[in-house]
Amino acid sequence: MAQVCDVCGKGPQFGNNISHAHNVSRRRWNPNLQAVKAVVNGGTKRIRVCTSCIKTGKIVKAA
Repeated sequence: MAQVCDVCGKGPQFGNNISHAHNVSRRRWNPNLQAVKAVVNGGTKRIRVCTSCIKTGKIVKAA
């Protein structure tokens, strides 16, 4: 499953692990996604949303 926010489209970022001996290997930082029941088009739907979208109020949680 893709690590992508359903609201803002935020996905993983890529970079390098660098050891003390300067061995370099690729790594990725995934966004902090949560499965949330939210109101979408008048109905409730389970969507995967990053915590920054939850904090800023871009979604309305369903009861």
